[in-house]
Amino acid sequence: MTKPRGYALLSAIITLIVVLSVSIYVGVSAGDGSGANSPAGGRAPHNSAAPASAGTWVGAWSAAPVAGEPGTEQTGTAGRSVRNIVHTSAAGTGARITLSNLYGQAPLTLTHASIALATGPNSSAAATGTMRGLTFGGATSVTIPPGGQILSDAVRLSIPQGADVLVSTYAPTESGPVTYHPYARQISYLAAGDRTEDMTGRPYTQRTAIWRYLTALDVLSHEADGTVVAFGDSITDGSTSTESANRRWPDAFSRRLRAAVTAGQDVPRYSVVNEGISGNQILTSLAGRPAENQSGLDRFARDVLGRPHVKVVVIDLGVNDVMHGADADRVLAGLRTLVRQAHAHGIKVIGATLMPFGGHPRYSATREAARQQVNAAIRSGKVYDAVVDFDKALRDPYAPRRLAPEYDCGDHLHPNDRGYRKMARTIDLGDLKGAVPAQL
Repeated sequence: MTKPRGYALLSAIITLIVVLSVSIYVGVSAGDGSGANSPAGGRAPHNSAAPASAGTWVGAWSAAPVAGEPGTEQTGTAGRSVRNIVHTSAAGTGARITLSNLYGQAPLTLTHASIALATGPNSSAAATGTMRGLTFGGATSVTIPPGGQILSDAVRLSIPQGADVLVSTYAPTESGPVTYHPYARQISYLAAGDRTEDMTGRPYTQRTAIWRYLTALDVLSHEADGTVVAFGDSITDGSTSTESANRRWPDAFSRRLRAAVTAGQDVPRYSVVNEGISGNQILTSLAGRPAENQSGLDRFARDVLGRPHVKVVVIDLGVNDVMHGADADRVLAGLRTLVRQAHAHGIKVIGATLMPFGGHPRYSATREAARQQVNAAIRSGKVYDAVVDFDKALRDPYAPRRLAPEYDCGDHLHPNDRGYRKMARTIDLGDLKGAVPAQL
């Protein structure tokens, strides 16, 4: 072999080695942003606070979208910042949120969104070092089409269990109506201008008793490995509980489950989220396009099956159907449909008996008979995987068609704070365990 040919061969070998080395490096680097580490849409994270993939995504808080907010049909929240305050049922090292424009009639453009820990209960001020700007597919601005929703990219943020979290959004242009959840039983805030990343909370001078746009907060958790969804009506929504005190029955149940885990009891490590809607029925939605206060049958896929790592759903629905004249067979058929859908997704179903409403304006002997028929079927074990007997726990032993006075908020339908605590204590924690049965 001549020297020129030898040099040419050596040069070719060196070039090949360099090309292979670069290819391997690029392949490894690309793998770092794939799979569980990638934000929604599969793009590389633009936010340096993106969390590591260790842990399980679970629901830390939720609220079902209910309707379009009256008075926002044209302007929406244009030129104002919304700061929702929500309370977590699970700790995590990362967070992401879901925003909804379900009832919007125009695209909703949000140019700024953030998440932070509150300095204390019900405070609009952010704790030092916790403010995080949120992105959506790597962009700080997002437009949600009418009827749509969006999941944010994940951010790294240490969120304790039982903490108040601030989720803030800014909409610069008119778009309405605003998708909201009334009867939040929690004070949130509004501010003029873009105050999304304001730490002090001082610009947030307008108090509000509803949640806007925000429908879910998920956390990347090392402490919880599944989600329990409480699915129901105003009794689950906690519409008569003390405001800004987190005394709804799902709140009390979350604390009880957490205490049992901490005490070393043999119970699952689950978060608890609330998908109650005041006035909700299994069978019937209200008017509108889309329908307001969507029926349990219509919203189950979104509010239960669509939540992350749901292991158990506790269903407490049916009393509004009975109060509006639905017969027991139709109510039971609706409940069984929900159970079949849950089972198809590997979700266990705990079902509640319907509590008494004697003394309420909608009470009648015919409706009481329907309630008793529904409860008899539930207690037979042929509707749900497990039963929680809220009726037996809260009824007046001397007048079983009524709530016990110590649990009645005064309207003869909804419990008071003490009644909600009683409901949370009535659920058998052992029922959270076990596989979904093949059939009932």
